[in-house]
Amino acid sequence: MKQPSSSWHAPEPFQQRVLTWYDQHGRKHLPWQQERSAYRVWVSEIMLQQTQVSTVIPYFERFMDRFPTVNDLASAPVDAVLHLWTGLGYYARARNLHACARTVVNEHGGEFPSNIEALISLPGIGRSTAGAIASMAFHVRAPILDGNVKRVLARLHAVEGWPGSTQTQNLLWQIADHYTPTERVRDYTQVMMDLGATLCTRNKPKCPQCPVQDLCAAHALGTPTEWPHRKPKVEKPIKAAWLLMLQLPDQRCYLTQRPPTGLWGGLWCFPEFSTSNALDDWLVRQGYAPEQREDWNTFRHTFSHFHLDITPVHLRISKTVSVQEQGQWVQPLLDEALGLAAPTKRLLEKLCL
Repeated sequence: MKQPSSSWHAPEPFQQRVLTWYDQHGRKHLPWQQERSAYRVWVSEIMLQQTQVSTVIPYFERFMDRFPTVNDLASAPVDAVLHLWTGLGYYARARNLHACARTVVNEHGGEFPSNIEALISLPGIGRSTAGAIASMAFHVRAPILDGNVKRVLARLHAVEGWPGSTQTQNLLWQIADHYTPTERVRDYTQVMMDLGATLCTRNKPKCPQCPVQDLCAAHALGTPTEWPHRKPKVEKPIKAAWLLMLQLPDQRCYLTQRPPTGLWGGLWCFPEFSTSNALDDWLVRQGYAPEQREDWNTFRHTFSHFHLDITPVHLRISKTVSVQEQGQWVQPLLDEALGLAAPTKRLLEKLCL
């Protein structure tokens, strides 16, 4: 896919328009914009991946209270990091965050590099995140291409194709670089994200308020919401799981830690069974009658690639049993410093009702 750069707008007038809009309407009071540092920018950018600002703000503030510096984060156990991440989803981000902090401390003396290539070499940092850190923390000219910016640029030039494809993404990177200025690069980076988040939204874009409406090809076509093109739809498969909620008379419940990689990697969950019969077989081996189990309503938890239909099974027992080596008995009402999978947290809260 090619689009002649001669059809793109002159960068300086475009930059002037969006920066003028930023001066009047841009977001300037977000928590990570205060006491700005590479560390705070980095944490916010990782949290903001596939997550809205309104959701991220309380997580970011709690995270900064607990880990005010990269050294604090690097020295913390990964469980403490996952605990504060519970509910944000995409938990590989949290594990990479922890690994990256340790790399910054061990290999860079606790200081983030300002060089794009060095930033990209760190765990969990891609080209767009590296550009955001470089531009917003170090004033280095570097384009970004997060989801909001992809949408703005795809509409601006009616870019064909799904932005996740290599060909389309490469073209969007060229366009992003074309418009990125050398001056006020921090403000430019922020305004491009702001435009996508507040005006050039996915479903109901506020085109009349946009400072570059008259330059926008998608607006001229009258079909802004058709851009960017969506990913070709593929039906998600459906899987099933039975989660065993063992509970003692003192209300403690048994949780096991998942392997560090894979589904819910490193998080604490109820023991999981692939079939109802497998759960019954385990109960018999432990000396319990299957009739003692209480099946709760099945609910669906959706991941990026499949749906998981979860059936919680509640079983009250009189004494502790050894289920797996990596397990703990926890009080549902206590703020345990454990990273919990979202369904686990939801079920623990329900057990307290």
